[in-house]
Amino acid sequence: MTAPVPPDTAPRVGQPILTVTANPALDLTYAIPRLTPGESHRVPSPLLRAGGKGVNVARVVHQTGRPAFAVAPVGGATGTEFRAELAASGVPHALTGVAATTRRSLAFVDGAAGQTSIFNEAGCPLTPAEWEDLFRLVDAHLPGAGVLVGSGSLPDGAALHFYADLVLRARVHGVPSIIDTSGGALLVAAEAGADVVKPNHHELLDATGASTIDAGARMLLDRGARCVVVSCGEHGMYLYRLHEPPLQATLPRFEGNPTGAGDAAVAAIAVALAEGITRGETLLRRATAWSAAAVLMPAAGELDASYRALESAVTLSRAHPPTTTPPQQETGA
Repeated sequence: MTAPVPPDTAPRVGQPILTVTANPALDLTYAIPRLTPGESHRVPSPLLRAGGKGVNVARVVHQTGRPAFAVAPVGGATGTEFRAELAASGVPHALTGVAATTRRSLAFVDGAAGQTSIFNEAGCPLTPAEWEDLFRLVDAHLPGAGVLVGSGSLPDGAALHFYADLVLRARVHGVPSIIDTSGGALLVAAEAGADVVKPNHHELLDATGASTIDAGARMLLDRGARCVVVSCGEHGMYLYRLHEPPLQATLPRFEGNPTGAGDAAVAAIAVALAEGITRGETLLRRATAWSAAAVLMPAAGELDASYRALESAVTLSRAHPPTTTPPQQETGA
């Protein structure tokens, strides 16, 4: 017997969505007419943004008029550029200083092929004292948060339980948590009981070792995650909960830059939870629409103005995940 849909929770509309980005990046996006491997290219100046998945989530939330607050560690010359750009963006934030230089992420958008190539630098290790500073900053803002979002890769040398620690800290304050990461950190976050985990299909299969999306999602539920949302390129997006039939959401294919599409989906889920919405159909419809709206924009952290209208175009059905791994459609770090 299928369990009833959980009722919507008490809304936290006025409380900011707190995003934590342990491995931020200075994003540079180059738009070029055609990318030819092995050839020299003359390119225009890149679009420069303070980035990293959690920062992108905060940007999207801020754009939609909801309160957001971004937390991240930054350092070095790129950290200085990061600070300046984020301050200019108007997104509320607090940054801890670290000795290591903040990494860069380079995106090359090939106009002719309709493809984006991403080059992500690895993040430099943080010292134990710098990790403590980051946790202190999170703890200072958690009591007033509406939702906690932990997103992205971890810098070299980071403990796999970082995101699990965030989940447990959020639970102390009754704050819902959403984790978007990969590898062992994803598994441990699920075991900590994250309210939502949101891998893409490649991250899901890599982390779980499963051969299908259905099997991988159910493994995360069995480990303790309360909800699993999986983005799957042209096959759409899937939502899994224990004792409920899985859902699939689809939209017509959109050409554009998929960088940040997953971050927009996380932002949509976070905003819905802050509004007290927990129904899977609503979460999935909004996440799919916002993800598509992000593809239409030149850089991560933005939504096309059609994001509200796209919700009505989303088709929901019982999930039929592909049995083979689709090509990568979503990028980020």
